[in-house]
Amino acid sequence: MLTRRNTATAVLALAALSLAVPAYADGGPPPGTGGAECDMFICQVEADAPGSAGGGKGTQSSGKKESSGERGGGGTNQRTCTYKLADPQPPAGSLDWEGHAPGDGAVYWQRCSGGDAITVNRMVWAADPPQAQVDPAVLAQQAVDKMLLRGPEIGITPKPGGKGVVGMPVYLWTATGPETYGPNTASASAGAVTVTATAKVSKIVWSMGDGNSVTCTTAGTPYEAQFGKQPSPDCGYHYTAASSTQPSGKYHVTATSTWTVDWAGAGQTGQLIQTRASAVDITVAEVQVLN
Repeated sequence: MLTRRNTATAVLALAALSLAVPAYADGGPPPGTGGAECDMFICQVEADAPGSAGGGKGTQSSGKKESSGERGGGGTNQRTCTYKLADPQPPAGSLDWEGHAPGDGAVYWQRCSGGDAITVNRMVWAADPPQAQVDPAVLAQQAVDKMLLRGPEIGITPKPGGKGVVGMPVYLWTATGPETYGPNTASASAGAVTVTATAKVSKIVWSMGDGNSVTCTTAGTPYEAQFGKQPSPDCGYHYTAASSTQPSGKYHVTATSTWTVDWAGAGQTGQLIQTRASAVDITVAEVQVLN
């Protein structure tokens, strides 16, 4: 069993010789050397962890990056692990066998990566071929990343470039395509696991530029001339002051969509939230009264 001092010595020695280490499959260390992973600046050495009950492996690093285990703690560093049979297998007596003899199971390369941006490569023993450990939530985010989710395609009266009147109804709406309102669906797979995510806009918050906002749970109703002075049935507003009160002379209207993403896969379900925004400038004037 390596002592803490011996382990530190081994780490420094390997770091000094890292440029001379040949490349092996998947960027890992040669089988049977105790499990060293090196690059130009850092070496990770797998050995019996001091104080362990034997057979367990710890990972110590000569750099600032440290990691061990397959999943991050606290539920935030979710990891995905893949496995590949080590070829050739380590020789008998290697620590990579974790106390087992060649022929009793096999040794595999394990590669784990996750949200902490750290990738861990190590050799592990398993009685049976291990299955890839895939976090469905990670695949769900990958599915969302494939989607093109936009802010609202703003429809508003008065139109940008036109001029509205104080007190007249303002209609607010958005086009209802997959990219602007949903539903928008995508899938991501790893091994035999597939996760499908569906995104829909659950609400739009309209910041009207005068300090007030309107929250709409529908896409809104596009204005038509036949509506006249009738207010919007589901998503509207009216200004009580002219936009000339603003430094720019216009109201800067921002529409922020909340996309609710429901996902399912590997017997699990979950929900993610995304937001997207768009903006326009409109002019609202006081009513001119003729004497």
